[in-house]
Amino acid sequence: MQKVYLDNAATTAIHPQVIEEMVNVMKDCYGNPSSTHIFGREAKALLELARKKIAQQLNAAPAEIYFTSCGTESNNTIIRSCVNDLGVTRIITTYMEHKCVMESVSDLESRDKVEVIRLNILKDGSIDYDQFEELIKDQSKKTLVSLMHANNEIGNLLDVKRISALTKEYNALFHTDTVQTVGHYPIDVEDLGIDFASCSAHKIHGPKGAGFLYARKSTHIKPLIAGGGQERGLRSGTENVYGIVGLSKALEISLEELENHTKHIEGLKKYAIEELTAKIPGVAFNGLSNDFEKSLYTVLSVKLPFHDTLIGFELELAGIAVSQGSACSSGAAKVSKVMETLYTEEEVNQMTPLRVSFSYMNTKEDIDALVSTLVKISSKHLVVNA
Repeated sequence: MQKVYLDNAATTAIHPQVIEEMVNVMKDCYGNPSSTHIFGREAKALLELARKKIAQQLNAAPAEIYFTSCGTESNNTIIRSCVNDLGVTRIITTYMEHKCVMESVSDLESRDKVEVIRLNILKDGSIDYDQFEELIKDQSKKTLVSLMHANNEIGNLLDVKRISALTKEYNALFHTDTVQTVGHYPIDVEDLGIDFASCSAHKIHGPKGAGFLYARKSTHIKPLIAGGGQERGLRSGTENVYGIVGLSKALEISLEELENHTKHIEGLKKYAIEELTAKIPGVAFNGLSNDFEKSLYTVLSVKLPFHDTLIGFELELAGIAVSQGSACSSGAAKVSKVMETLYTEEEVNQMTPLRVSFSYMNTKEDIDALVSTLVKISSKHLVVNA
């Protein structure tokens, strides 16, 4: 049976060079970075070299990079520290954020620790920038703005510079979840003007279980995890040295190959749009998914013109892996918060959303396999509905 992997927004295959780098560390550098003997110092040196490289690639200071286990931990640490330790009493966010952000914010809200304002979402999946500009002018409460750089389901890109300029003007803190964009776009934290960001290695052909958060030095966020004082006290616990080395190598490769990979993946996305449009009557795309300037080039959110709750299973039987939404919370096929935000219940019941996400490893043959399978599935529904 064919095996076609088009769910790269959920996770990516580890790059062979990353595997090689990690294996070398596992074999030859097994000391605890907190130990003062030579084995520990060797591990510590690798850790700090990785930190330095990542900082250089983001135009950050090494002291602003903290290693974590993933984007979820990074986002939780940032948001909860802002409220618990930095005096934030108001959060401006949306219902379109990653679940780890939405749940963290909702938990703090339920404990009466913070007022939460969720921005209106326009029909194309964009935030209401005019509403945001009016809200941010109110400086009566210390405010954290938490808006993701790119939506992990429909791919819409945020105008980060526009948001950061306003947060600076009105003395708010700005956190942006960059899990889907680090390694896929050049990110300069100074140029963007952000206070906090997050990354997860497994989204850029690195290992699962390794990530980092960026926190501007002037913010002085506090730890969630107490213990041995690792990561300059922000994240206690023995560091995942080989995972961090793998993360650093994955980011290095991603940025070195950025131009070639972007060109290749954009070509695949364009081809998928053309083929789906030509061969499935009534197909459309969610959000700004088919706008290459305003959407992730790695994500295409497809809206099929019929309702089929078993489509994931049907594609699985054909050996094709895609997602019916975000894969970060549950394997169950249910309507996502993003789709609930964009569409009415009636509209949701007349369509089937699919997230197709690409990597440099995909080919046009993968797209052909997906399209031909979707054509077969669609023909059954479109004949019935005709």
